[in-house]
Amino acid sequence: MSTSISTAVKGLHLNLDRAGDWIAPLTLRIFLAWEFFESGLEKFNGENWFADIQNRFPFPFDHLSASLNWEMSMWAELICALALLVGLATRFSAVSLIVVTIVATAAVHWPSEWSSLSELAQGYSITNKGYGNFKLPLIYLAALVPLVLSGPGKLSLDALLSKLFWRRHQ
Repeated sequence: MSTSISTAVKGLHLNLDRAGDWIAPLTLRIFLAWEFFESGLEKFNGENWFADIQNRFPFPFDHLSASLNWEMSMWAELICALALLVGLATRFSAVSLIVVTIVATAAVHWPSEWSSLSELAQGYSITNKGYGNFKLPLIYLAALVPLVLSGPGKLSLDALLSKLFWRRHQ
């Protein structure tokens, strides 16, 4: 009886691993594509407010104009979100969005002043109550890292192109 349960559990794990190669990265890509595309679309349809925070941008972005930063951020969010959605240039797109997220965290979401770790920890929230609000950007970073390290998964244009490329060159 215990060997049949062990075999069933091993079979279940094997099937979950197989499904995970397809579904886990796809889930991350859909989630991130939605979030970043929505942010890019807000910039596309909105007015540039980066001039108000330009002095908080980290190097080298603090040396660029607010309008150039706005455009780069908007187009990175729009184009990289679509690329993530279909799984094309996934690692490049994820790294690009990591840069956008780090800059946004430094300029917008990080507390302007904090004197202790407990004070900084209060910024780990969604709403800004004077201590920053870096929880959501941190969630995005945590979701982007697996795409950089493991790629887009099997259900992606990257996987399809890789398969076609390797067949042609073998």
